[in-house]
Amino acid sequence: MFQQETDISFNDMPQALAYLISKVDKLETLLSVQTTARVEPSDRWFNLQELCEYLPDHPAKQTVYGWIGQHTVPYHKKGKKLQFLKSEIDAWLKLDKRKTAAELHTEAVQFVNSKKGGAL
Repeated sequence: MFQQETDISFNDMPQALAYLISKVDKLETLLSVQTTARVEPSDRWFNLQELCEYLPDHPAKQTVYGWIGQHTVPYHKKGKKLQFLKSEIDAWLKLDKRKTAAELHTEAVQFVNSKKGGAL
């Protein structure tokens, strides 16, 4: 490795140039690794089979068809093809969150306190 000096003489030029070339090669390698690394898109489309595999309980296709018929699951239809957007499915899954006992208690206290003369 070339020692960094403030004054480089003409005799030191081959070593300095070799040092710089090795550093540039390392940078090129790092950049090529980063650019070729697969980046998962934040939002993507699922077909019916992919949706069944993505959902936590891996429902059967017939179950999903039932949800579609009841309009409970967000979906898009192009011609005869059903498509599901990942971000919409994630939002739909979060809607079914059940409240904890503490959250229900807090809501009850706020409700009673908001009523005329109510105090808990």
